[in-house]
Amino acid sequence: MIAVALLAGCATVAPISVSPATFPPEQRLRVQHNLTVFNAVWDLVNRKHYDAKYHGVDWRAAAIEHGPRAAAARDDRELYAELNRMLGPLNDSHTHALTPEQAIERRKQERTRTGFNMTRIDGRWVVTEVIPGSPAEIAGVKPGWIVVARNGEPLGAQLDFRPKPGEEASWEFLDEHDKRVRVAPAAKRLSTAGRQVVRELEGGVVYLRFDEFDGRDRRWLSRELNRHASAPAVVIDLRRNPGGETFSLGISIGEFFDHAVDCGTFIGRTGSRSVKNSWQLGSANYRGKVVVLVDAGTASAGEIFSAVLQDHGRATIVGRRTAGAVLASWFYRLPDGGELQLSREDYVAPKGRRIEGNGVEPDIVVPRTLDDMRSGRDRDLEQALDVLRGKP
Repeated sequence: MIAVALLAGCATVAPISVSPATFPPEQRLRVQHNLTVFNAVWDLVNRKHYDAKYHGVDWRAAAIEHGPRAAAARDDRELYAELNRMLGPLNDSHTHALTPEQAIERRKQERTRTGFNMTRIDGRWVVTEVIPGSPAEIAGVKPGWIVVARNGEPLGAQLDFRPKPGEEASWEFLDEHDKRVRVAPAAKRLSTAGRQVVRELEGGVVYLRFDEFDGRDRRWLSRELNRHASAPAVVIDLRRNPGGETFSLGISIGEFFDHAVDCGTFIGRTGSRSVKNSWQLGSANYRGKVVVLVDAGTASAGEIFSAVLQDHGRATIVGRRTAGAVLASWFYRLPDGGELQLSREDYVAPKGRRIEGNGVEPDIVVPRTLDDMRSGRDRDLEQALDVLRGKP
């Protein structure tokens, strides 16, 4: 879950002994710029991170180690890579530094990309979704293809490609017949806004997919639940939902209850505890059965939504364990236009479960297989319909 805040207040200078005067004259402006950004990031974490012990990290020593390397960074890419190396040992799902370019992409909800999403299945990267109208779709890439390499290099466990508009990357796949396919689509700017999908399934069951907890998706969910108020059941698909706003989350949970319910407890840096309840503003008060689909792509507010409905016995959760990334975070504007996403509160679900690092365990676990992906079979949805039919 996230909120937005501006960098404010008097910063504490990080304990590093680096002076721009020790660098060649042509580098000094860059060094001063780097130090200003570095000090802002270090100070915000120092004062506001939800864990006053920084998960065991010696935060002063971190400044001494990473500060000189950050000061010597030649550009934003090197600077922010060093900032994130410093932040990494915090082992925090929601604390990360974004370059000015990435911050603009986040706010505009667009990014330069090829246009397909991947997930790990049996230790291999597999295409799970191809964005309509994207370069990947035009090149013929299909869900279920195994991603072998990019520009001749095998893919590692972590992915973070940042192509420029028009940049061509050579992708190698194994198609549904295990035949090698090579394509080189040119990346272009694509919307990163989530999709909204509604369709009616057998027996009048309504399938609803939305990919973010924000004002747009919150209003859409409310409209659809009101429009299908007489439906015997709904399937809420959160398998691609990385989270969103606390406010929208509270209202979305309230759509499934006729009264405010406990949404869990948020714990601040000083140990202060704040119990949050759902918002019933214009609640659809949907009364039918509910099944929620989740997987490792379900994070943050998506996980809290699932945990709250599960703890209150309001929904059956189907799929695979969620991401385990539910810290409440704020975005702080940095002096160069970049941003620091910073965790400010921990979270405990209504029945006392800590979700961060653990995830939400579904009521019914459904393995995801390569064969299912290649055949287009959605076994999660099949299991959801079985639950609604009363099958064991």
